[in-house]
Amino acid sequence: MAEDTTVREAPAAHLPRTGQRSRPPARGGAGARAPRLARPARPWLRVAVVGVLAAVAVLCYLFLFVRGSFEFAIERRLTAVGAMVLVAFTQGVATLLFQTVTQNRVLTPSIMGFDSVYTLAQTAMVVAFGGGVLAATDGVGKVVAQTLLMVAFATFLFRWLFSGRHANLHVLLLVGVAIGMAFDSVATFGQRVLAPADYDLLSARMFGRLTAADPQVLPLAAGVCVLVGVVVVRRHARLDVLHLGRDVATNLGLDHRRELTLALVCVSVLVAMSTAVVGPLTFFGFLVAVLTHQVAGTHRHAVLLPMSFLLGVLVLVGGQFVMEHVFYATGMLTVVLEFVGGTVFLVLLLRKGTL
Repeated sequence: MAEDTTVREAPAAHLPRTGQRSRPPARGGAGARAPRLARPARPWLRVAVVGVLAAVAVLCYLFLFVRGSFEFAIERRLTAVGAMVLVAFTQGVATLLFQTVTQNRVLTPSIMGFDSVYTLAQTAMVVAFGGGVLAATDGVGKVVAQTLLMVAFATFLFRWLFSGRHANLHVLLLVGVAIGMAFDSVATFGQRVLAPADYDLLSARMFGRLTAADPQVLPLAAGVCVLVGVVVVRRHARLDVLHLGRDVATNLGLDHRRELTLALVCVSVLVAMSTAVVGPLTFFGFLVAVLTHQVAGTHRHAVLLPMSFLLGVLVLVGGQFVMEHVFYATGMLTVVLEFVGGTVFLVLLLRKGTL
């Protein structure tokens, strides 16, 4: 057979669509472009930005829209800012630590019954001595007594549950919820037998009062916060390991039980101090923790701890400035924060489907 010498045309090259330019192949023989590397999150830059915004919010709240005597206004505003900074640190750091040890971003320290202990103590005082005892006993002594009571309750609960053979964090949470419900029931029964005037005085103490904190107790609270803050910051690397779970932390050489107990004691001291000074705040810490994880861009506690504090200051001071000078509703910030925090809690719980 004769050899076929017919010249065949080469197949047509694939042409790009109209309006598109063809791209040269990447070097190295690969036809596809190499994917771009993601830029680092730069968490410390984010911390600096939030810190600047928090400082601006504090300066605006202190020096803008001053009417009347500047000395009187600045003294009142400094007390309010001190209380808000205290709440931002205690609630933000305590909730972050609690979610670290529980490895759950939905749970909050209030589930352990701290608010219930505070409510029961206040109710018992009014039932026994009348509504006037609330104002008569305000001061450092009352704050110290209430803080020691709540810390003793939490410490006893931790030692009892973690000293047994079947020590379990989930059992601790379950018992905390049950005890909190029992205390709430007893407090509700006591409130029903009160006179209307005494009940009104007691009800005013059941909500957070950021602008009515006693300035005499703020130095004591600040000292406690500094001590706890030093302990927490020095152990930030251990908190990173603790967040990995008991098995992983133990394999890495961490004394899981000791670190867990120490973290829970720090949570108890912070929440007890905050509740004793400004009253119960159920969902504010949860709201700050959610914002912290969204803004920080990292899981390292060296960044999360200052971020939670600065975000708490920004939310509280900025929110109070807006409520006072835009909506003219001075005492409504805690109500708004609790509503927003509760809504976010329900949304995350429904999306997650479980605790």
